[in-house]
Amino acid sequence: MIEVKTYTHRPELLHELDNETAWQYRIFPFDIKGTALCLYIGQDEKSSDAHDDKQSLHDELEIILGREVILEIISNNELSKLLNQYYLKENSSSSVENLKHDNASDNFLDKLIQEAKKLKSSDIHIEAFEQQCRVRIRIDGLLIERYKVNLLEYPAIINRIKILANLDIAEKRLPQDGRITYKLGTSAIDIRVSILPTLHGEKIVLRLLNNDATNIDLLKLGLSEKDLKPYLDGVQRPNGIVLISGPTGSGKTTTLYATLKLLNKSTRNILTIEDPIEYTLEGINQVQLKENIGLGFASALRTFLRQDPDVIMVGEIRDPETANMAIRAAMTGHLVLSTIHTNSAWGTVSRLLDMGIPSFLTSSTLNMSVAQRLVRLLCPHCKKSQPFNGSGYPGNFSPFYKLETHFVSGGCDNCYNTGFSGRKAVYEVLPIDNELAMLIKSGEMNAASVLKAKGIKSLAENAFDMFAAGETSLEEIYPLLLN
Repeated sequence: MIEVKTYTHRPELLHELDNETAWQYRIFPFDIKGTALCLYIGQDEKSSDAHDDKQSLHDELEIILGREVILEIISNNELSKLLNQYYLKENSSSSVENLKHDNASDNFLDKLIQEAKKLKSSDIHIEAFEQQCRVRIRIDGLLIERYKVNLLEYPAIINRIKILANLDIAEKRLPQDGRITYKLGTSAIDIRVSILPTLHGEKIVLRLLNNDATNIDLLKLGLSEKDLKPYLDGVQRPNGIVLISGPTGSGKTTTLYATLKLLNKSTRNILTIEDPIEYTLEGINQVQLKENIGLGFASALRTFLRQDPDVIMVGEIRDPETANMAIRAAMTGHLVLSTIHTNSAWGTVSRLLDMGIPSFLTSSTLNMSVAQRLVRLLCPHCKKSQPFNGSGYPGNFSPFYKLETHFVSGGCDNCYNTGFSGRKAVYEVLPIDNELAMLIKSGEMNAASVLKAKGIKSLAENAFDMFAAGETSLEEIYPLLLN
């Protein structure tokens, strides 16, 4: 295994450079020696010199920065990782301003949200510790540290977020939740705000919700050709229930919206109850759940049944009351789409039975159960092909077939040196036919042999196919192979 050296730095020195200077000269501040600012500069691994004229660069930087500097050479790859992590790269085609480390500025939060939007981040984490505060953003499911915030400036950031979200700025002992509608040019970003009191201060998580469903396409989410046809057949039925399972953040809601877009016709009355409404869809009646006034999933479903619906989407089946109402709606001639928390497609059956749904009702109303996960895709610009010796699998896992080569992650400016770019859903699609319905009705929960005989591909098998095709790495699908 190649040993990767970690290059240390002092976070409080990041403000010594702005983004433009750091990238233009490809320098990174890491220490202070006496009065001199120590800077990393890059060296091509095939070259003996970091720059054609290192002394000239040294003299130029001292003039620009107005202080003594000391230059230390590291590899270009390591330097790029540091720059990408802590300084936003200039992009002349973008209207988004670079976020500079001026934490006292009232524009700090605005620029942070703009940067997160530009980087297609789903969440912003702002948290305080004993010595410092940090800002991390989640890109393709992975949290990446971007900035350090002065402890003295941290309360001002929290207060601004509370004001924008209509929260109590004096309350620091209890958790608070709110929403912000952030205007970005001609569009708006809906932001969910969660504030949690911790040992050293309040931790804030901003969830960025993209209300634009224009680019959501069921055919591009990751369903294989083999799984697509039974899925489309299941959601085109006039009645019954279709359930999508998976942990939080596995893309279930996106799959539901893509399905609703497919079903959205002027001849259909489609109603949804959601928490929150993550996308707005023209032609569909969407209702925001409001538990504080008694508008929950179950109560909304009761009203929906009096609204002459053809298709009903319930954000999540989380309790027996909602499960019973969903089953009732499916029995009375409506197509119901929803999500549920289980580990596999067949596990959904057990979950419904645990919620008190009789097996004969489950067997007669469940059209299809789908399990899904999200897997990061290797960056096409830097992934590398290597011979594969068959090692690295989980202990009790037997490969579905032998591989001679595999792809591993690299790291480049295009993927912020993470080695990954974008995500794709892995599915397990289980249509409930007469044979499976009889198993459910009889209470038989061990269906592994039946599913195998029917050719139902598991999450592990579909993930392994992605690995074999070079779309992702073994490390990325490792958790799925454990199941």
